[in-house]
Amino acid sequence: MPSGALVLGAIASVQLGAAVATTLFARLGPAGTVLERLAFGSLILLAISRPRLRGQHPRQLAQAAIFGLVLAAMNLTFYESLHRIPLGIAVALEFVGPLAVALAGSRRALDLLWVAFAVGGILVLTDPGGHALDGLGVLLALLAGCFWGAYIVLNARLGRIFPGGSGLALGICVGTVAVAPLGIAEAGVQLLDGESLLLGAAIGLLSSVIPYSFEVEALRRIAPPVFGVLMSLEPAVAALAGFVVVGQRISPRVLVGIVLVIVASAGAARAGGDVAVAV
Repeated sequence: MPSGALVLGAIASVQLGAAVATTLFARLGPAGTVLERLAFGSLILLAISRPRLRGQHPRQLAQAAIFGLVLAAMNLTFYESLHRIPLGIAVALEFVGPLAVALAGSRRALDLLWVAFAVGGILVLTDPGGHALDGLGVLLALLAGCFWGAYIVLNARLGRIFPGGSGLALGICVGTVAVAPLGIAEAGVQLLDGESLLLGAAIGLLSSVIPYSFEVEALRRIAPPVFGVLMSLEPAVAALAGFVVVGQRISPRVLVGIVLVIVASAGAARAGGDVAVAV
């Protein structure tokens, strides 16, 4: 597949998975849905990567554990925001994390323009069409963005100390264990319902395994700034997925806010940043 198609495929897969996840909230709640996603993602990635604990330095294992905790927090806060605000808006707000990473250490005056676009987009999105969004949902989406920024930094380190996807597999196992008490308390025996398990497996595949695999392959072929520009399309794809899967409408005002965030993310990525797929 062309590298551009791989990136777009990763974006479409992860946002389709997020849209499908919202259909499980009524049955499992956000925490229960996150547990299903991470549990199935763990099983699939463990089978693919087959990570080995023997011979690993404790510091390396600690890095994987910290990554897993950040991964769990990112997913939990993001899904809690999805429970309160539309998918496209949540993803656009969450992009503050990758945007901050892309602009970190910048000394160019032009980058202030991307910050202005991002702030403008966020202000528009938090008041779509004159109807204020759920305040807690907005805060959770922004918090998820902070965790996404930390995820990008930690993921880069993990890739340098673990071969292949073994670091991710170990980290996602830690994340699953961390979320388990919350997910079990919220969903209970519904976690073992046949339909819940089937949808959980689909979400784990769509939101974790497929986008991660596509991302790794794409980054072998294209420069990180180009990858980042392509990834900036994610809020638009998220809005489309929310519309198609769960019927979330996209008002002209929301569309303007999403476009502003996309322009800010693309500009920041061209400045030399990198935006990674959220697992």
